[in-house]
Amino acid sequence: MQIQIFITGGTFDKEYNELNGSLYFRDTHLKQMLEQSRSQLNVSIRSLMMIDSLEMTDEDRGIVLTHCQKSTTDRIVITHGTDTMVETARYLADHIKDKTIVLTGAMIPIVFGSSDGLFNMGAALAYVQTLKHGVYIAMNGQYFEYDNVRKNKAKGLFETL
Repeated sequence: MQIQIFITGGTFDKEYNELNGSLYFRDTHLKQMLEQSRSQLNVSIRSLMMIDSLEMTDEDRGIVLTHCQKSTTDRIVITHGTDTMVETARYLADHIKDKTIVLTGAMIPIVFGSSDGLFNMGAALAYVQTLKHGVYIAMNGQYFEYDNVRKNKAKGLFETL
């Protein structure tokens, strides 16, 4: 089974500028994460964009949708910023019914070392292999159906509606 992974950016892949304290994008950390995890999965990785999800537009979601539709595999993981992850999941679910798509991300950048991103990616890769066709979000060791989840900003986690 091949798993397609699409990268869109989000906190997951942000870098930290030690001089001014800002966060920015350079490149994805996914390949190193999979190597560190000793993953033996058959994955194909493609970066679609490197943006903060608060900047994601419907045009950007259209790009993600097109790549999901054209993918030759029916198992897809998408890294995404957490602020608008639910909106993108809903958008994809409105258009795709014959694939298993799992969106995941991180509340803390991978480069910080204490990130939840590695755990979330591991969960997303497990869920994409086992869940039936549909669109899901994998965060905090759980999976959520796209239409029954929200980000609780006060608690810093995802929860069922």
